[in-house]
Amino acid sequence: MKKNILYVVLFLLIFAVLPVNAAGDTLVIGVATDMTGMDPHQQTAFTSMKVLEMMYGQLVEVNENMEVVPSMAESWEWSEDGMHLTMHLVPEMTFHDGSPVTSADVKYSFERILNEETAAAARSKFTAISSIDTPDDLTVVFNFGEKNVAILVDMASTNAAILSKAFMENGGDLSTTEMGSGPYMMKKWEPDNKIEMVAYEKYFMKGLPKIKNLEFRIIPSEDSILAGIRTGEIDFAVINEPATAMIASKDKNVVVMEAPALSYHVLQLNPSREVFKNVKVRQAIACAIDRQEVLDVASLGEGEVTPPAVQPFYKANLDDLFCYKKDLEKSKALLAEAGNPQVEFTIMAAADEPPTAVAEAQNIQDQLSEIGIKVNIEVLELGVYVDRWLAGDFDACTALNGGGSDPNGTFWRYWHSTGNLQKVSGYSSPELDKLLEEGRSYTDPEVRKGYYLEVQKNLAENAPWVWLYVGYEYRVMVPSLKGFVPTPNGSLWSLRQVYFE
Repeated sequence: MKKNILYVVLFLLIFAVLPVNAAGDTLVIGVATDMTGMDPHQQTAFTSMKVLEMMYGQLVEVNENMEVVPSMAESWEWSEDGMHLTMHLVPEMTFHDGSPVTSADVKYSFERILNEETAAAARSKFTAISSIDTPDDLTVVFNFGEKNVAILVDMASTNAAILSKAFMENGGDLSTTEMGSGPYMMKKWEPDNKIEMVAYEKYFMKGLPKIKNLEFRIIPSEDSILAGIRTGEIDFAVINEPATAMIASKDKNVVVMEAPALSYHVLQLNPSREVFKNVKVRQAIACAIDRQEVLDVASLGEGEVTPPAVQPFYKANLDDLFCYKKDLEKSKALLAEAGNPQVEFTIMAAADEPPTAVAEAQNIQDQLSEIGIKVNIEVLELGVYVDRWLAGDFDACTALNGGGSDPNGTFWRYWHSTGNLQKVSGYSSPELDKLLEEGRSYTDPEVRKGYYLEVQKNLAENAPWVWLYVGYEYRVMVPSLKGFVPTPNGSLWSLRQVYFE
């Protein structure tokens, strides 16, 4: 009897000293597309952002309730006039080479974002910053030339990641090497195959990450990804195809988590192209499209038709917006007012991200044929699509764009005349500039809402784009994986805290 008890005690002692993740020290993640680059300031593709947020950190984060919470900055305070933001860094943080994270790195990172030569994806979100002071190694003071109450939300993005000043100034190449401060370090990237990472043991959030290794496997077919979840070869997956998510939800051996998305599906028209310079033509297209039909066909009804603002508090009533219900007679009348032009254009669609893009284009093609508009469809590999999209090199495109938790981030970069994605939208106006400037200068949400309602009415009436719908964020995993928290912005930040039961 004593001998048996001794064996039990020895077993428990051995088990107690094993790592928490001993049941599985590698988390295998299935994704349908590869990342398109390693510079966090330049990336826009969704998969790139999800991978890079595992390696890089930012000053603040947004939690599952879309609230701004501390991250690399443990606290902050605004000046009474709202023109200065002081942030206090977490002590003893380090980059992946072991060097300390200081206020100089924060200053360098934001000055790099603001440098037009960087071609930073989020540059226009931070142009209100006039200067940055570093009174000591752990204090950063952002000084503003104009008020921007939304800037904290914008700082919660991987596009605002903090880079190592020393690494960059000593010739560090972000196209081949990462130097972040996030929970994981890059081990190996085999393009279009897999991305391997290993836990950073000195990560500043104590006790995290819980799993030692991450492996992103690029598997173009989401059906194959789901099959891998069922067999246990894959532990976690990002699913974009509603049909796949619906099939997964009926399998008792698969866990499906979903959250209403802030990313929105849209038909982007390019008003800088001759075919769309006449607002009547753009309006005719907006009136001819049944948005609910696009949603039903492409996403099996999984979502809802959206106004230009996707944040629940700021959403406009669809009935208050120009031509949000299909009206072929009005569409034909608008074309007549435009002089009955022969309208033909090409919709550019990515083959993989989102998987609904081609189906959306095909349905729109069918619907516009009812008013005599000829639509061609050009399907491109994601990397080529992103390059063309950023250059504004298209007549029109079906796109899935990030919505963010504040409307300033949704609108400014596309629609303000200083926005860094003006090439993508091809449209701005003095009226929009004024509304957007006022919208981000007030702290009272009710006052801000009034301006953003006017922004939405302006955009719907001028129809540079046709906003379609928002869907859901789907995350599929094996039942033994615990601790994941789904978020509306699609972030995978909680992978640093997951574990196998």
